[in-house]
Amino acid sequence: MLIAGFPAGAWGTNCYLVAPAAGEECVIIDPGHQAAPGVEEALKKHRLKPVAVVLTHGHIDHVASVVPVCGAHDVPAWIHPADRYMMSDPEKGIGRSIGMPLLGELTVGEPDDVKELTDGTRLELAGLELTVSHAPGHTKGSVTFGLPEAADVPPVLFSGDLLFAGSIGRTDFPGGSMEDMLESLARVVLPLDDSTVVLPGHNEYTTIGQERATNPYLRQVAAGPGADLNAPRRGM
Repeated sequence: MLIAGFPAGAWGTNCYLVAPAAGEECVIIDPGHQAAPGVEEALKKHRLKPVAVVLTHGHIDHVASVVPVCGAHDVPAWIHPADRYMMSDPEKGIGRSIGMPLLGELTVGEPDDVKELTDGTRLELAGLELTVSHAPGHTKGSVTFGLPEAADVPPVLFSGDLLFAGSIGRTDFPGGSMEDMLESLARVVLPLDDSTVVLPGHNEYTTIGQERATNPYLRQVAAGPGADLNAPRRGM
């Protein structure tokens, strides 16, 4: 399996390209602010052909390059219906202006083909099987994408802004909810095997085992009610 990732734009959002191997079809996950040049570079380097863009949620730092990337390759974008509105109205998603200089660089709107994600769906794209788990908390329409274990490759979770190394996503934007976040961690994350590699929306990768042992939120969720709400949170 090939996973090529890079941080993009003003918010350092991780964009991923996933394929069975170099020279094959691929899926692009979260092409955010100023991600299009990096996407094109990775496609060329690994000789990949994109078949779809899939989005962990609708915040502008994860969707800002959806229109140019989908348009350049004539592919659909997949997003949960609860977050779809943010593609056309990004300021509503964060409850404030994101700043005129940045807005001037963004192509706001939907690509020509938008498909909606639902919980439990198995997307068969580019020779891959991505399992969609609805995981609200950061936004109402946040999802994760899971890849099963393959030969010599551990299972993978693209966690978006649900789970980070040592932290979780913010819940103070419109549609955010700490109650929903903790429920999503318990339902989506805790059942995963410790060997699962977590590729988050920001910062470095981790594993479920590492987070189960050290992440204050995950430890408290595993122990029961009473998570430390003052522990650090990350993500746009």
